[in-house]
Amino acid sequence: MEQNTQRIEFRFGRAGKLAPLIVAAAMIAWAAMSQSNVNGYVLAFFAALVTGVLFAKDEKAYGEALVYGLSKPMFATIVLSVMLAAISGKLISASGAVQTIAAYVVAVGFTGKLFVAATFLITCLLAFATGTSVGTYFVVIPILFPVGVMAGAAPEFMIGAIVSGAAFGDNLGPISDTTIASSATQHADLGTVVKTRTRYSLPAAAGALILFLLFSKTTDQGLSAEAAGGAANPVSLLMLAVPAVIIALCLMRKHLITALSYGILAGIAVGLVSGVYRVGDLIAFPGGFAVSGAIIEAITGTVGTVAMLVAVFALLGVLERSGLFEDVGALLERFAKKERSAEATIVLSVGILSMVTGVISVAIVALGDLVCEIGEKAGINRYRRANLLDCTGCVFCFLAPWTVHCVIPAQQAAQFGEGFAVAPASVPFVNYYSICMLVMLAASVICGYGRKLPKGVE
Repeated sequence: MEQNTQRIEFRFGRAGKLAPLIVAAAMIAWAAMSQSNVNGYVLAFFAALVTGVLFAKDEKAYGEALVYGLSKPMFATIVLSVMLAAISGKLISASGAVQTIAAYVVAVGFTGKLFVAATFLITCLLAFATGTSVGTYFVVIPILFPVGVMAGAAPEFMIGAIVSGAAFGDNLGPISDTTIASSATQHADLGTVVKTRTRYSLPAAAGALILFLLFSKTTDQGLSAEAAGGAANPVSLLMLAVPAVIIALCLMRKHLITALSYGILAGIAVGLVSGVYRVGDLIAFPGGFAVSGAIIEAITGTVGTVAMLVAVFALLGVLERSGLFEDVGALLERFAKKERSAEATIVLSVGILSMVTGVISVAIVALGDLVCEIGEKAGINRYRRANLLDCTGCVFCFLAPWTVHCVIPAQQAAQFGEGFAVAPASVPFVNYYSICMLVMLAASVICGYGRKLPKGVE
């Protein structure tokens, strides 16, 4: 048991401890400036892992820390979800359902900026109801993203609308892991937390909607009215059974893996019975040690994203065992003297850790006790603390281009072809919800907005 919790010591002290992060940041910046796809970020994080070996005093402890990061249940959940979601998305896209929906959308003129804004609102509702931002990507992107691009919306703005809606749901949803973690760590009633959080999330959502309506870019690569008429294949719409089953099971609070699995089974059954697919379209063994079909193509298409998740969670294990989380909290605690400075400390500490770890709930749980302590000393009520924790995570974690909130949407977009590709580094600039929430946070800390409890709340 002691080996499992062994702290890693690094050569050159704090500089050695930060070396992997510095390498990762430098290579991420290089990849971002080069408009790299997901593979550029894969290289960045694997370079960070390899570099860390040079600075670790105990290589065995370093190796165990890597494995510790990969042993986290969240890692297995996200990796399996990525692969299963790729299969469900392939069942939809290869059936012609996307082209059919796009044809109808173009025919009624619901295109461009209007479709981007509608996508944001739909994603907000779905993410709020299901409580999972990552799960929302897997349901929404395979359908609404390609339809929006075919309807004349620029790919990056469609992804921005979807990520923004997912951030809103993660931020406000009562069954979201971040909402539960933020309320639990601050010993605050969950219902009251959600009620008081609307003062932050609803104005940010309204601001994001206006920005999407005003600034979303359109393209000329959408379907023309003539092409739209010939692209429709009504039978393919039966494949919408896939997202319908997934959404229904998520609303029933089933596990995401379970929901995706049943969605795939439903898609295969409907596709074969309706004649949309033949068995050979889905699975085939043509000989020569080869395997083909939509299912294996979907799985192998996730290799880059899965490789990056391996590196990210392995690095997360190293950072946790190095004591970096405690270092960040101890450093920023020095600045928490009065109410405003304490709130700024909460925002900065959670913001930094959510960006470093790429997982909001990890940052909230890691700093929950510290935030509770400095908040009580400064007279910040429990609901205010819970809201600052969650709102901060939904800003910084969603705006970091190496997290799942940029990488997975970019990977999902790339599967539709070069004309649909979106670089992970471009996603933060069109995530208008998180940008608006950043403004809300600044106003909250500087001007005191939302600091007082509503009447009747204790």
